[in-house]
Amino acid sequence: MDNPAAAAIFPPMTDRPNRTDAIIIGGSLNGAALALALAQGGLRVQVIDALPRATQAATGFDGRCYAMALASMRMLRALGLWDRLEPGAQPILDIRVSDGRAGEGPSPLALHFDHAELDEGPMGHMVEDRHLRPALLDALDAHPLIAHRPATRVTAQATDGPQAAVTLDSGETIHAALVVGADGRTGPTAARAGIKRRVTDYRQTALVCAIEHDKPHDGCAHQFFMPSGPLAILPLRGNRSSIVWSETHAQAKAINALDDAAYLDVLRPRFGSFRGDIRLAGARYTYPLNMTLADSFTAARLALVGDAARGVHPIAGQGLNAGLRDVAALAEVAVAAHRRGEDIGQADVLDRYARWRRFDTATLAMATDGFNRLFSNDNPFLRLGRGLGLAAVNASPALRRAFMREAAGLSGDVPRLLTGARL
Repeated sequence: MDNPAAAAIFPPMTDRPNRTDAIIIGGSLNGAALALALAQGGLRVQVIDALPRATQAATGFDGRCYAMALASMRMLRALGLWDRLEPGAQPILDIRVSDGRAGEGPSPLALHFDHAELDEGPMGHMVEDRHLRPALLDALDAHPLIAHRPATRVTAQATDGPQAAVTLDSGETIHAALVVGADGRTGPTAARAGIKRRVTDYRQTALVCAIEHDKPHDGCAHQFFMPSGPLAILPLRGNRSSIVWSETHAQAKAINALDDAAYLDVLRPRFGSFRGDIRLAGARYTYPLNMTLADSFTAARLALVGDAARGVHPIAGQGLNAGLRDVAALAEVAVAAHRRGEDIGQADVLDRYARWRRFDTATLAMATDGFNRLFSNDNPFLRLGRGLGLAAVNASPALRRAFMREAAGLSGDVPRLLTGARL
């Protein structure tokens, strides 16, 4: 063996008792979904999760929510999770997109998507983290082909011919044909494999919270573009909505330092009065906004999914949906290779995954980046152009339907799981 570092963790092939088919580093939503998808196809999986299980499984409402596209909902159904999640999920029946300024209300030149035009039910559902994460964890625990290892960290990874090896903080080493990085934008798995990433700082921070309001939302989501950044108002069960609100770093820091009453005083003119009075209904969060793109989705016996592969601006609510498309594509490629007797970690198998996801990833990154740059300013000429563009799309049923199908995850070469079919 030429690599001394690899030699230190690779015993002879005949002395490797702790072997599995795939090791997933990161117990994220994407990592858990991938484990279930691979196991559904007959592969043995170990999930290395740095967080304690109790932290992941907390069921108290804290406001964290996800806009799950129709295709993502179908995938959750194929993985056996949707029956548990549906009672707490809020269907997204309409989406309204408008431009404006705080305190002035939305521009009359707005775009309206009505789910009735899609002919396939709601465009998506809002699912709360407190429901989704425990459902995934329980499914991991129940599957005989999955070993979930919470509160465990990876300290090293290496590749030696037909196997990859991962060393844990306990000193234990696990061997597998494939390692998957599902450990987020700043996770070390990609870096350990020599994969670099490009980062674009938007100089914005997202303020995230949940609110209660007096009037019903009727399943309508709003995307309100303001000069400092977009404000998303996403419907939850009952008279509640999730808020994702972008401001400059300095402004967001100042707002987040306020007490709850003052925080709401800043939010109200941005939110408007169309749903009556508003009150905080959960914890408040902030996170910096950037775009990260891994130079490659694959390396020797390694693949990246979700934010570990690409992290985008939340402007279109596509972050988790894009990650689940990664998961569905990688699982389909790996399971098909396994059934043909191929080595699931060899380069030509992983190339199929990378090629499948390359165009969609590039398109999503360019779209979210472009929309954020186009709308996060107060240039009067751009404001007029934006309004006319939204009005033009709104006036064209064909264009509206195309945008709706794209947002619902129904366009392009869709993996089987995203159509609701099992592997």
